[in-house]
Amino acid sequence: MQEKIKEIADRVHELRELSDFTVKDMAEYLKVSDETYGRYEDGTEDIPASILFEIAHKLRVDMATLLTGEEPRMNIFTVTRDGKGVNVERRKQYKYQNLAEKFIHKKAEFFVVTVEPKPYGTKPETNSHPGQEFNYVLEGSLKVYIHNNELILNEGDSIYFDSTYEHAMEALEGKPAKFLAVII
Repeated sequence: MQEKIKEIADRVHELRELSDFTVKDMAEYLKVSDETYGRYEDGTEDIPASILFEIAHKLRVDMATLLTGEEPRMNIFTVTRDGKGVNVERRKQYKYQNLAEKFIHKKAEFFVVTVEPKPYGTKPETNSHPGQEFNYVLEGSLKVYIHNNELILNEGDSIYFDSTYEHAMEALEGKPAKFLAVII
């Protein structure tokens, strides 16, 4: 996994330089410190998927380009077979599978996200990113933390929210949970 993180970091670094943005420009855009952004680019800190989405937006490339090094080419439709999406392990608490990485100029990113249960009494780390997010629970139960609220979602439940607010998901009942995430 560390090799994949370094490959993505190298692509981000190269594209930023080609786009004539400074580290400071990117850090300000992402609302992170220059040091944090520097760690993203040198591969010593894992880039959260939500931040990677924003980096792709700023650099005017598809997120798939950052993840795979290949430009998406599909512009009418793309099919992703069960279990065949590009796996993205961007944050330790979540496993992402990109469902439309081959479609060019997407207006949103689509993932199946798996959340592993945490030890009892351990709360997940929150994150935030520009835009909005839609989550639909496919398997298991989730506790969603968002802006001083805690909500329980079960299979078939969904939530749509302003993702600029701090948020996190926690698998319940000692079992993994899966949800469809759409980041807009």
